[in-house]
Amino acid sequence: MNQLISYLLDNLILDFQGELDLAMVRDFLKSDESKVARSLYSRLVADGGVDDLLVVLADCLKDNIRDGIDEETIREQVRTYVES
Repeated sequence: MNQLISYLLDNLILDFQGELDLAMVRDFLKSDESKVARSLYSRLVADGGVDDLLVVLADCLKDNIRDGIDEETIREQVRTYVES
């Protein structure tokens, strides 16, 4: 059973439901004057949308499934994405 559970956790796919686009991100960040928020939006514009962000976040957050994913974990991953 342990091997099966380990296999399932290792092969779990994390995805985001709903449609997120640049306009929505801009609305979500409009009251956030932080450097990370500005850098994130600039990066998304340069990348031509949010698709790369969502793929990278899902891939990186997969490593945290066993420990749990919370707001701070996502915040750290977004910060890492912006800085990469």
